[in-house]
Amino acid sequence: MTKYILALDQGTTSSRCIVFDREGSILTVAQKEFSQIFPQSGWVEHDPEEIWSSQIGVTREALARLNLKASDIAAIGITNQRETTLLWDRKTGKPIYNAIVWQDRRTAADCEQLKAAGYQPAFENKTGLVIDAYFSGTKLKWLLDNIPDARRKAKRGELAFGTVDSWLIWKLTQGQLHITDVTNASRTLLFNIHTQQWDEELLSVLDIPPSVLPQIHSCSQVYGYTSAPILGNRIPIAGIAGDQQAATFGQALLQPGMAKNTYGTGCFILLNTGNQPVRSNHKLLATIAWNINGRTCYALEGSVFIAGAVVQWLRDKLGIIKHSADIEALASSVPDNDGVYFVPAFVGLGAPYWDSYARGTIVGLTRGSTSAHIARAALESIAYQTADVIEVMRQDSQLELSELRVDGGASRNDLLMQFQADILGVPVVRPKVTETTALGAAYLAGLAVGYWQNEAEIVQQWQMEKRFEPKMSADRRLRLLHSWRQAIAQTRHR
Repeated sequence: MTKYILALDQGTTSSRCIVFDREGSILTVAQKEFSQIFPQSGWVEHDPEEIWSSQIGVTREALARLNLKASDIAAIGITNQRETTLLWDRKTGKPIYNAIVWQDRRTAADCEQLKAAGYQPAFENKTGLVIDAYFSGTKLKWLLDNIPDARRKAKRGELAFGTVDSWLIWKLTQGQLHITDVTNASRTLLFNIHTQQWDEELLSVLDIPPSVLPQIHSCSQVYGYTSAPILGNRIPIAGIAGDQQAATFGQALLQPGMAKNTYGTGCFILLNTGNQPVRSNHKLLATIAWNINGRTCYALEGSVFIAGAVVQWLRDKLGIIKHSADIEALASSVPDNDGVYFVPAFVGLGAPYWDSYARGTIVGLTRGSTSAHIARAALESIAYQTADVIEVMRQDSQLELSELRVDGGASRNDLLMQFQADILGVPVVRPKVTETTALGAAYLAGLAVGYWQNEAEIVQQWQMEKRFEPKMSADRRLRLLHSWRQAIAQTRHR
């Protein structure tokens, strides 16, 4: 009997369910956007119940489209926006506050205090992360400190913390499982990537009671089953990975030195560093790429906070395009940026700057500047930010890239991909299946239940759709990068 894998891909702006077959081909995609909540400047929240309702809604829609029943599904893999922080009541299953999104900067001052108190080396050595509002730990502390009665309830064991994967699994199992995997745990500031356990010292520094924490598991195993009423029958939940680690696995980057960039709401560049974490001298992150069958693979990561989100901003706030896909035609209507540079530091700057206080800036405007120049500068900003990360990644790892594999929504933009190859000076390679985040989650789940036999089978399934070779002269590349770095300097907090 033919069976399929369901991948639940819970992202920052939408929830999706994708059904894959044994060839790793997509049979259907169901997607639903959900609300972005901005209570005040620098704060970003989601409604946890809307996350759940949108995710289960698209899952049922995907099954209905293909006329599939729960018994047709071999396993479910889950991938999710990382660092987004939820806290809910164990008895009622109700969240005590909105989910605080990874982009949220409300704990920036708390992070500065931790750094001033000298805690950075301890966090960096144990977690591979920098102390920043991006990660879950200070968000969880904020919830415990600011929501009435939260800390008292937490100490009595009445509350459960989780990233989005934990929340979805709690809901899918009707409260039977409170778990996470090593990749999501590695983004919390609470997890030691060497011992692969919650770290008592770091929990103490942030005043987090251990009773709120989920159990930690590998990325590929049968954790449990969906509750029968949810989808009509029990289905194994067998794969979990944070979105960027899932995309790395879906891109079949299984050898050290291979790298990818996912162009989503933000940009996330990961370089496989093998079985040892690499310490960065440029504030890149050492993170767990995956753990399968007791084997851990590490990665070096650079995070760009605003990538595809800059296109949404042009659409929703400036109104210069009606649909996100319109940006390529508008940007292509001019031959270059005419000296206009756009640094989309709407929520600060990520790697390698880590400046929570930087703010978005457009420089180089003249009377001749048009919406097309702004659109082109916005697209180019995505490539420039990626180039900044990859340059320091090369220095830290001592590994030279032979190519950059790409995925995510904006990777379908040929203008952006060609400019990315030009500004990097290395080929950019787009796979046939660009939904590599969901594909990675599917692969992890499928491996756990024997749907795919081994990782070699996954490598064989990866196929190239298009290769973008660099065409720009080295002189022009250096001139453009110099101008970009001048624009970056204008945004920095002084």
